[in-house]
Amino acid sequence: MSKNKFGEEDGLEIDIDTLIRENAQAVADYELQDSPESDNQDLQDRQALRRVSGLSTELQDVSDAEYRQLRLEKVVLVGVWTEGSAKDADNSIKELAALAETAGSQVMEALIQRRDKPDSATFIGSGKVKEVRDAVVATGADTVVCDGELSPAQLRTLEQKVKVKVIDRTALILDIFAQHAKSREGKAQVELAQMSYMLPRLRGWGESLSRQAGGIGGRGPGETKIETDRRRINDKMSKLRREIKEMKVSRDTKRNERRKNNIPSVAIAGYTNAGKSSLLNRLTGADVLVENALFATLDPTVRKTQSSDGRIYTLVDTVGFVRHLPHQLVEAFKSTLEEVSQSDLIVHVVDGAHPDPTEQLRAVREVITEIGGGEIMEIIAINKADVAAPEVLMELLRKESNAYAISARTGYGIETLVKAIESALPKPKVEVNAVIPFNRGDLVSAVHEQGEIISEEYLPEGTKLHAMVGGALARKIELLAEKS
Repeated sequence: MSKNKFGEEDGLEIDIDTLIRENAQAVADYELQDSPESDNQDLQDRQALRRVSGLSTELQDVSDAEYRQLRLEKVVLVGVWTEGSAKDADNSIKELAALAETAGSQVMEALIQRRDKPDSATFIGSGKVKEVRDAVVATGADTVVCDGELSPAQLRTLEQKVKVKVIDRTALILDIFAQHAKSREGKAQVELAQMSYMLPRLRGWGESLSRQAGGIGGRGPGETKIETDRRRINDKMSKLRREIKEMKVSRDTKRNERRKNNIPSVAIAGYTNAGKSSLLNRLTGADVLVENALFATLDPTVRKTQSSDGRIYTLVDTVGFVRHLPHQLVEAFKSTLEEVSQSDLIVHVVDGAHPDPTEQLRAVREVITEIGGGEIMEIIAINKADVAAPEVLMELLRKESNAYAISARTGYGIETLVKAIESALPKPKVEVNAVIPFNRGDLVSAVHEQGEIISEEYLPEGTKLHAMVGGALARKIELLAEKS
């Protein structure tokens, strides 16, 4: 038996140079494969770093805590079915799988247990813990993801019994938000939400619970490490709240300026991955990131567009919603979600190809009501009509009175949706009938952008306009008429 280059006696000689050449060739072959290209810089950046299967390095000599952080690759999903049908339970666990894959994990196994309510100690009950542990061992998983929000006690107990890291649905969503946040405000909001979630779940590691603070005044019983961490997190959360409040001023100023100029705002809201960004791109030509992933875009994008009669209005692409959206995120993203609650019209995008679009509608409306937008007029845009089942589309169109079937990808139904949006925009309330001199073309332009033209005639002394406009613009025209 001969020793190979790694010192193992297996009778085989391994040539390192050959391995390197083969690996380089495999990479070159991969890069030459045909794949859909995108001009979107955000999407290119996100795809710039990928995990290559089978090339992970196993690290043996590391502590348990380090091991958990380095290898969050293979997960086992666990759900508790307490209400609804078996189809509802399956859809919920499939959504959890999509969330796990978006976070970069590989789903190895999924288990659902039927119970009246989650177990107060282990979430799934002591009898099922062994089955979960067996699934973890059989699949080589390093993480268990629970489809629900676990209490600190449930998290600790379940982790002790299954011997691997355990996270819940909330922590998974927060992790995705942390990966996808781009703007300074978005990163601060996600960090605040993570700390709000983390604070009641702080745990000490062995002797760190009895460490004393050093220096004068730190002798004696001292301050335990967990208390120090808790205090630092509270201080950091206070700082983040101040920063978000300061950044909110800029958003409020822009929103108030639009309101001052009577520019209507249309919010595009809906379930995550329903096609909101695709619809915004289709309507305005914006280059917002589009990816087949949950929560691909977090930062709201505002784009100006105009109606067929020349009126200016804005379209706002908002963060996607999901069932059981963590309350920490709703609280942290309040300034962003205000784009929905303070809009004049909501275009509610629904994924027509989803197994349960009705549940998507319910979940989104629940969040919209929670943030104070329940009374705003709503247009339902049933997206992905090109791949949705016809019977599903017909059922949604029959149930929802103000619904339209569209496809943001192909353009089907977009023209009809645009007409519905324009007809639903708030109408200016002040009627003006005046002749505006040709040297005041700025007022004529403002009437076209902000008002509704009834008639327009060109006279030798100026432009005669009969229109409906906002109060501020009507006052400017009135003052001009008084001067002349």
